[in-house]
Amino acid sequence: MQGKKIAILIAPVGSEQTEFVQPRQAVEEAGASIDVIGLQTGEAQTMNSDINPGETFEVEKAVADVSSDDYDGLVVPGGTVGADNLRGDADAVAFVRGFFEQAKPVGVICHGPWTLVEADVVKGRTLTSFPTLQTDIRNAGGNWVDEEVVTDQGLVTSRNPDDLDAFCAKIVEEFAEGKHADQARSV
Repeated sequence: MQGKKIAILIAPVGSEQTEFVQPRQAVEEAGASIDVIGLQTGEAQTMNSDINPGETFEVEKAVADVSSDDYDGLVVPGGTVGADNLRGDADAVAFVRGFFEQAKPVGVICHGPWTLVEADVVKGRTLTSFPTLQTDIRNAGGNWVDEEVVTDQGLVTSRNPDDLDAFCAKIVEEFAEGKHADQARSV
C-alpha cells in the first residue's frame, strides 16, 4: 500500500477508541499514510463502550478543508455519539459521499453506517452494522445482514469491536486493490 493515502474520519467527541485506533494502525502497518480528519482541527475525545472516556487524538485536518479527491480510501469508525455527530455535519456527509462517487474503497464499522445512510449511498448495497441500525439501513434501500465483515464492491462493513480483526484485514485488502467501479452504483 506504499503511496496510498487514506483518510480516517473522527468526531470531536464519541468515536469508539478501538474502532479508530486499530484500523489506523492496520493501514499504517500495511504501508499507507493516513490523515485524521474531523469536523475541526484540534483534539478529539474518543470513548470506550460509548460511555467511558478514552484517549484524545489530534485531528490533523478539518473535513471542510479536504476533498475525497485527495485520498485513496476512507475509514469511518463507530461509536453512537461520534457517528451521530458525523452524520449531522453536511461537510462530513459530502466528504463520505465523494468516495462513493469516485468509486473509492470505504470501511465503516458499528454505528458508522449512519453516515452512509445520511450520504444516501446504501441503496442496493449489502452491509452490516451494529444491529440497532438495521432498520435505518433497510429504510435507506440497503440489504442489512448479520455477519462479521461484509464486502460489497469496495464497501467494507462490520458490526462492532469484536469484528475488528476481520474488518482491518479486509479494509487493507480493499484499499490495496483500489477503485471498484461498482462502488459508485449507489449514488
